[in-house]
Amino acid sequence: MIGTWHAVVFDCEDTESLAAFYEEILGMVRVQHDDDGWITIGDAPDRPAIAFQRVDVYVPPEWPGHLHPQQAHLDIRVADLDLAEEQVLKLGATSMNTGGQNYRVYLDPQRHPFCLVAW
Repeated sequence: MIGTWHAVVFDCEDTESLAAFYEEILGMVRVQHDDDGWITIGDAPDRPAIAFQRVDVYVPPEWPGHLHPQQAHLDIRVADLDLAEEQVLKLGATSMNTGGQNYRVYLDPQRHPFCLVAW
């Protein structure tokens, strides 16, 4: 082993609002907040986290499509797809009106795709 997983990092315009969006969905808390806009959320400071870094000229991914590909997305496990959908939409997600029996696709407030999955 060379190292251990530290974080998944999202580029975005507004780190504050995007971190708050995922904190609410995932039940995570701030574990780091730097003056330059870098925010890290997690369930403990010594465990893998999700981080958000501000970029000056942010171009959101397009889904579906490949002009500005998604490159990565989160799958978020939920117990009830209908209830979870209602909750993420209230937080500012956009439904892509696609998916399958066990998953649905959304965009977060800065247009990163993510899926709600129920297994």
